Amino acid sequence: MTDSIRHRIARATSHARATPERGARVNRGWGRAFILMLLGWSSTAVAQAENLLPVPSGQPVHLSDVLLDNNPGELWVRFRFVAPKIGYTAGRIGYDVASNDMEHLCQTLAVAYVARHELDPARVVISLSDRPVEFGRSAPDATQFFEAYRLEQSQCIWEGL
Repeated sequence: MTDSIRHRIARATSHARATPERGARVNRGWGRAFILMLLGWSSTAVAQAENLLPVPSGQPVHLSDVLLDNNPGELWVRFRFVAPKIGYTAGRIGYDVASNDMEHLCQTLAVAYVARHELDPARVVISLSDRPVEFGRSAPDATQFFEAYRLEQSQCIWEGL
């Protein structure tokens, strides 16, 4: 199952905790490798694509982290992506478009990842950030969008946070 995957504990350093008391396990390298394997990319294409994932908007998106988080007392799998074109100003990709990208990432990536690792999460959270942000850290200048889903019969069902 997930025992062969290396995880580290991610803990918030601010006063308002973003993680449960025991923290969240992070899976970085394997998540990227699994995604690329799913997409059938060769090592040459991987080097050229820099781990970019196709999304409906066409914006550049890459996986930053996969967190396995027991919050609160149930498994949540958090997929954290960097999408540098999101934002609220003119010329940026707003939430209305990015929400379609998040649903697509849930359906095409999260469902396969959960099945591959034989996980049974209560929720899958997909997050987009315009820049890398350390999990649990405050980043007031960063734009971040989040969506939560439950999985039913290999389908992502929006839960709305």
